[in-house]
Amino acid sequence: MNWLEQVSLLEFLVKGFVIGVVVSAPLGPVGVLCIQRTLNKGRAYGFVTGLGAALSDIIYALFTGYGMSFVFDFIQANIFYLQLIGSVMLLIFGIYTFRSNPVHSIRPVSSNKGTLVHNFVTAFFVTLSNPLIIFLFIGFFARFAFVLPEIPIYEQTLGYLAIVAGAVAWWFSITFFVNKIRNRFNLRGIWILNRIIGVVVVVMSIIGFSYTLLGNSLY
Repeated sequence: MNWLEQVSLLEFLVKGFVIGVVVSAPLGPVGVLCIQRTLNKGRAYGFVTGLGAALSDIIYALFTGYGMSFVFDFIQANIFYLQLIGSVMLLIFGIYTFRSNPVHSIRPVSSNKGTLVHNFVTAFFVTLSNPLIIFLFIGFFARFAFVLPEIPIYEQTLGYLAIVAGAVAWWFSITFFVNKIRNRFNLRGIWILNRIIGVVVVVMSIIGFSYTLLGNSLY
């Protein structure tokens, strides 16, 4: 593998990592559940909650990616328009995240911690119960040209592993952060964090849209 191929592979892995982080970041029901468990049960319980969500996310990512693989020719012929559509989808998602109030997802705290496996499994099914995540992956895969026919199988595999790594990195970071400031973290903190995430996604979508129109590729 020459240095150009190494740079291309590294870029592809970065794309996968970013997808994993941004898909996991919005504080929907499972994000709030992760924070709740971190505060009330301990960081380990919050982290395995995130891992359960990450497993569900990668299942949807594989389903989306291999579904899109059946229309490779269409994707390649219309990549410009698909990237524009992907950017618009991300913009809508970012605005929705910014405007949403994750506090509404807070559930009554159970006095029973349960096992780590139980916390993992419940988070997995909470995330799996939301198939709309597929549309988010479609937007990201189109925006980042993540599914193309010339990408070798081993690179695709590494790309999906990078998505997992991004998701795990996010859940590790958020549980670490919440655990560190547990005495100062409140409902307003959840709301502010979700707004920051929404702004980041909106900015990313606008930059991607602009570069696509200019005929460049930021990613």
